[in-house]
Amino acid sequence: IPVHPLFEAEVEAFVAARRPAVRTLADQNQFRGKAGQVLLVPGPGGATERVLLGLGTGSRVDPGLFRGLAAKLPAGDYALARIPRGLDLTEVAVAFALGLYRFDRYRKRPSGKDGTGPRLVAPRGVDVTAVLAISHACALVKDMVNTPANDMGPLQIETIAREIAEQHGAELTVIRGDDLLEQNYPAVHAVGRAAVPHRAPRLLELTWGDPAHPVLALVGKGVVFDSGGLDIKPSTGMRLMKKDMGGAAHALALGRMVMAAGLPVRLVVLTPVVENAISGDAMRPGDVLQTRAGLTVEVGNTDAEGRLILSDALARAGEHNPVLTLDLATLTGAARVALGPFVIPFWTGDEALAAQIASASAATFDPLWRMPLTEAYGESIESEIADLQNDSAAWAQAGATTAALFLQKFAPSQGSWAHFDLYAWNPKARPGYPAGGEVQAIRALFAMLKTRFAA
Repeated sequence: IPVHPLFEAEVEAFVAARRPAVRTLADQNQFRGKAGQVLLVPGPGGATERVLLGLGTGSRVDPGLFRGLAAKLPAGDYALARIPRGLDLTEVAVAFALGLYRFDRYRKRPSGKDGTGPRLVAPRGVDVTAVLAISHACALVKDMVNTPANDMGPLQIETIAREIAEQHGAELTVIRGDDLLEQNYPAVHAVGRAAVPHRAPRLLELTWGDPAHPVLALVGKGVVFDSGGLDIKPSTGMRLMKKDMGGAAHALALGRMVMAAGLPVRLVVLTPVVENAISGDAMRPGDVLQTRAGLTVEVGNTDAEGRLILSDALARAGEHNPVLTLDLATLTGAARVALGPFVIPFWTGDEALAAQIASASAATFDPLWRMPLTEAYGESIESEIADLQNDSAAWAQAGATTAALFLQKFAPSQGSWAHFDLYAWNPKARPGYPAGGEVQAIRALFAMLKTRFAA
């Protein structure tokens, strides 16, 4: 079935050249070619004969329109009837694949439904293998985030990491429970020790690639459920905390993309995985924790646990002498206050890296926005009895930036570092973007990495 992508200025001539019934249908549905408009045109027998897709004014076309298109099409095979100017066809194919995502693990499939849906004939020149690798990695993120904590605990994330490692010939090292203390990951242990034994905290370290290649470190926050600890969250704040392992899901998926593409790097993926539970052994407000980096941290708030586990993981990343470290975390509500749920803030002190990330973000329509590492706020995370405190003083207000400044204290001293404060969630359903788990930032980061580490 042909799909005709049309700019607003092209619609009138296109419709005028068709049979009168098509013109009538377009008028009745007020199809004007506005961005995202879709019109299914039936043939004489009633079956869909062609599809019209509005591209808007034509200033710049977001491939994400094809993500919405995929969600609106009935089952069948489709092909682009023309290639509009300025479109990256690989991004179009990825967008279409992302638009087909559904999370139905817990739904009884309606009778008569075989799970098939619309399929797109890949435009000529598109690397289908690469498109599937990206879209499958993105679907993995959404599956992991959507799965509730009773089925996505530390063991399940470890299993997923092991499957990814086995698929790509990588090595996975796992340190669990009290072994975290013996091997000097005290902050990870402190946050996760209150969980029941079969959900014990752990540090997952996946390594892949030629040791002679430059080291790329990916660090992901893996809090499988965040009760807030003794500083317990209210019920409304706790409702979506199954998604607090979104950073680990994104780091594993990005690592999977890197390995599938065979980028010439020595890849290290570090995911501290814990449950921030409440028990007699839970860390307390006022406790002072040791960290792998040797800095002490006063716990001002047990609900600011993500930066604690990331501190140990970032310190471990530095031991690999990386040229680039990226950490991904569902870290602060302040990031959402600043930029909302759809735009992801990032922090880095490297101007060249910031420019590369911004360029990749624009090219992939994966929205990222650089935020400042304002040193004047650094005083807000100083403690009177320890080196640092994990919650910032109220006067600073900039909660997402003070969290980034905290992480910067532990980031590798060598190479470049960037921190991404993810939301990993769609709060509002729209075509191609169902409410629930969402993949953010890593399509742009993968594009940046392909350019930065071009063979």
